[in-house]
Amino acid sequence: MAQSEKMVYTVTPTSTTTKEDNCEDPPWKFWKKRRYVVALLAFFGFFNAYALRVNLSIAIVAMTEFKNVTLENQTVITSREFDWSTKTQGYLLSSFFYGYITTQLAGGYLASRIGGKRIFCLGIGVTAALTLITPFIAANVTLFLIVRIVEGIFEGVTYPCMHAVWGKWAPPLERSRLATIAFSGSYFGTVVSMPLCSYLAASLGWPSIFYCFGTVGLIWCVIWTIVVKDSPHEDPKISESELRYITECLKDTDTNKPAKIPWKSFVTSMPVWAITVSHFSENWGFYTLLTQLPKYMKNVLNFELKDTGFMSALPYLAMCIMTQFSGQFADWFLVKGILNTTQVRKVFNCSAFIAQTVFMMAAAYWLSPVGTTFCLTMAVGLGAFAWAGFR
Repeated sequence: MAQSEKMVYTVTPTSTTTKEDNCEDPPWKFWKKRRYVVALLAFFGFFNAYALRVNLSIAIVAMTEFKNVTLENQTVITSREFDWSTKTQGYLLSSFFYGYITTQLAGGYLASRIGGKRIFCLGIGVTAALTLITPFIAANVTLFLIVRIVEGIFEGVTYPCMHAVWGKWAPPLERSRLATIAFSGSYFGTVVSMPLCSYLAASLGWPSIFYCFGTVGLIWCVIWTIVVKDSPHEDPKISESELRYITECLKDTDTNKPAKIPWKSFVTSMPVWAITVSHFSENWGFYTLLTQLPKYMKNVLNFELKDTGFMSALPYLAMCIMTQFSGQFADWFLVKGILNTTQVRKVFNCSAFIAQTVFMMAAAYWLSPVGTTFCLTMAVGLGAFAWAGFR
């Protein structure tokens, strides 16, 4: 019996899937499959990561908003709590990414040595803790900048170390599915946190934004630490059939052996540079809008604070939806044999970039709240097709 089971796992991918389905609960009972519990908690982990990342984009609108203040002599003056120049606001909004770029490679290295679960939790946990103290240090611009940079340093490890988690938990035939569930939390976090931040700022004041998301982030860390284990073998709640399935699927993969990294081949590879340049170009626009769009909605389009977050989230809601279509369309062209893999990557990548260029330029000329919002939503949403390109 043991020998026949071994053969089922190793003959074909179809056999593997059949065996897995027969041994486990139906797919819709995902909570009984521990690898999908890991994926769901990772989803909320990335939800927190992006919520902690974009909260300042909304908070800074409230922190620098001009308000009417009545003095003791009944004189009404217009002032704002933080009299920061546009340049200072730009530094504060971008400071997170100064730290973020420094730990991308380090995150993957540390995860392979210490464990992806621990590094992932550490990255979000430290960021959440620093978010909680933000209201107390906001008046000191230098200290505020340092805190945001440190937040970026710790959150920079999240994406690289998640791959180490899937190296232990994800069967090869499910790796894309599990990774998609986890990483989609980042867009969902953006879509939910922006309107919620606006509501909190308008109702309870801007400090509530940092208290709320910092607390949620720390609660998630506690749940992640208790529920998720470094590997299936360490999980006491995993079923024998699931453990056997994952073990058999990964038995030919030595996840503990350090890989020899061909740095010279990386540096001299034109495809690697093409992907790098494309990724840089996409992120330039993506993160510029992610940090600056709420200020633009408030100061240029004159939206009320409570509406700023919702309108700023629309482009990322469109991107959430379009990301699903881009993958389906790309696979359809490949399955039908209409385009080969290289052609699909080039067509989808260039189409996304051209569409973004057209709609961003249109937004500069169609200066009305409805027109500009439509153009920006289309620019970000259609950029999702680049996921089937360079990504």
